[in-house]
Amino acid sequence: MNFAMEAIGWMGAVLVLGAYALLSTGRVQGDSRLYQWMNLIGSAGFIANTAWHGAIPSVVLNIIWCGIGIATLWRIRRR
Repeated sequence: MNFAMEAIGWMGAVLVLGAYALLSTGRVQGDSRLYQWMNLIGSAGFIANTAWHGAIPSVVLNIIWCGIGIATLWRIRRR
């Protein structure tokens, strides 16, 4: 199970970092579905990994990060 949690954490890191790189290079916009989904899934991976390791501040941060992503995706969908 430890290997799976580490893999989930690393996949989350790749997604969040990849989303930031795409945004910073102008390949996606901050309000694009791709950017928001990458952040949402990536932060969910961080939640699983950091909860497993007992890093509560990081868990809370990433729950908020997910909430922002969900709210933004909801706003995009309503447009």
